[in-house]
Amino acid sequence: MSEKISCYEAQINEAVRRVLEGEQPATLFEPARYILGLGGKRLRPLLVLLSADLFDGDPAIALPPALAIEVFHNFSLVHDDLMDRAAIRRGHPTVHEKWNANVAVLSGDAMVFEAYKQLARVPLRLLPVVMELFSTTAMEVCKGQQYDMDFEGRDQVSEEEYLEMIRLKTAVLIGCSLKMGAILAETSAENANALYDFGMNMGLAFQLRDDLLDVYGDPRTFGKRIGGDILCNKKTYLLIKAFENANPAQRIELNSWLNAVEYQPEEKIAAVKKVYDELNLKTVVEELIQRYYHASLECLLLVQVADDRKQVLVDLAERLMHREK
Repeated sequence: MSEKISCYEAQINEAVRRVLEGEQPATLFEPARYILGLGGKRLRPLLVLLSADLFDGDPAIALPPALAIEVFHNFSLVHDDLMDRAAIRRGHPTVHEKWNANVAVLSGDAMVFEAYKQLARVPLRLLPVVMELFSTTAMEVCKGQQYDMDFEGRDQVSEEEYLEMIRLKTAVLIGCSLKMGAILAETSAENANALYDFGMNMGLAFQLRDDLLDVYGDPRTFGKRIGGDILCNKKTYLLIKAFENANPAQRIELNSWLNAVEYQPEEKIAAVKKVYDELNLKTVVEELIQRYYHASLECLLLVQVADDRKQVLVDLAERLMHREK
């Protein structure tokens, strides 16, 4: 990891530590400070700063909107965990588990307003375009979450529908982070859009890696329960490809677990994973991840700065492709 990344991560962590500091009532803001304090990769704010740096932008200008994106991202996790009935986030109880559902809803709402408060610190000449990008992206994330929930109640979801859902739910915010940094550095629209596309492809690969880790990850490093998507009947890429490639006996097996009302969680996870293994789906997903990864690098080539300056983003993308958490 480069010294530049370490420096920016330290700035981000300090800014996150100060957000909502001392705000009252504690019953509203403590849950927000709790989820923000659980750490995480801080990927999105880091991408804002790295993108601005690519064009010699001022990190002092880029930090507040980077913080806005991190606060918004964590808000989305609070509500996502509630809707998924998830018990663990980053190795700790989720907000609704530690407090309750009402707290998760209201504290999450407060985080959205804090995100816009941070965003409003952008220089006035840049604020309209930054606000438009952020608000459009926020709405897309909501659309992606709704599709994700809709899919849970459907028997069939196509590969194309799933990829569009994760584009909205995950990839657009990564693309937004990179484009926002470019806008703040006042580079060309062509550079900003190329970085957005770099982030979009990287985000798709990132979410597909998350799907894999949910089934094949190490619970000691993943930070969430392994098999959580299986227990929630999530229409992940793995499950979609399983139904597409399964023989009749495997399809019956999958349907029996999807429709089961009473079961032992570990038994269901093991049975569905066994079908995935029989169909060699881990390799299938790995190959798609690599396609999106290489597409992201092709987009990065279009950015008009020296290749050596882009290396930090290349290295970061490579690290994300091989992450274990």
